[in-house]
Amino acid sequence: MKKLFAVLGNPIEHTMSPVMHNDLFSFYQIDADYLPFRVKAEDLEVAVKGLRALGVGGFNVTIPHKSNVIPYLDGVDELASSIGAVNTVVNVGGNLIGYNTDGPGFLKGLTDYVPTLAGLRVLIIGSGGAARAIYFTLAKEKPLIVDIANRTLNKAQRLIEDCPYPISSTAYPMDMASQSSGDYDLIIQTTMIGMSPNINEQPLNLDNLRKQTMVCDIIYNPLETQFLRKAREKKASTQNGLDMFVYQGALAFEKWTGICPDVQRMRNSVLLQLGGK
Repeated sequence: MKKLFAVLGNPIEHTMSPVMHNDLFSFYQIDADYLPFRVKAEDLEVAVKGLRALGVGGFNVTIPHKSNVIPYLDGVDELASSIGAVNTVVNVGGNLIGYNTDGPGFLKGLTDYVPTLAGLRVLIIGSGGAARAIYFTLAKEKPLIVDIANRTLNKAQRLIEDCPYPISSTAYPMDMASQSSGDYDLIIQTTMIGMSPNINEQPLNLDNLRKQTMVCDIIYNPLETQFLRKAREKKASTQNGLDMFVYQGALAFEKWTGICPDVQRMRNSVLLQLGGK
């Protein structure tokens, strides 16, 4: 019988997850479909109950449901519990178990550009579910500092307080982070600012950026956000969100099927859809 997999979010129109996962199901000859569902916050519990009733094989969770979905699951693994956010759910014998593959997926993609984080000064922009996953994951890699910049300062401060790992961190408002962008070796943009269709937006300016700084944006649509374009114009190295997206998806696919998928195939399927290289 055909298995159902899904992704829940709002908005959801931008996601390339169905393209990536449906191609994998076809390639590995798995009788399954992966569908996107736009779910409002007030409908999340009903949506999860519906997927449970349908015997879904698993599903992904994206903005803004990564934290709010947890009460509706039967269990959450240690990493997702410490982060307080879930992006992947697996149906294990009728029990819905939550995981977080965002942080490990980001780190896996980053290592091609930055072999080690030890001793680096890092700035994370944003304090949502993806920021939490990346912050908690990087905190274990022994960077010198990992600061957080956010429009709402107390939310950034709460994120720092929630981290279970010892790390030196300070919360900054966006304007102060803009002024000190040249102080960091690695800057990671984790918000939706600059995502299609709002491609002319960016979270902070990079006037003081050094060319030695590595700048990442977890957005992959467009492939180069205005934030990354400004960094490139400053001669900095840049990385878009495609690597994180592909690697977190690969980890989810492996949890659902037991198959470690072809990551390059996943990357190519998304690039083909986006019209990029």
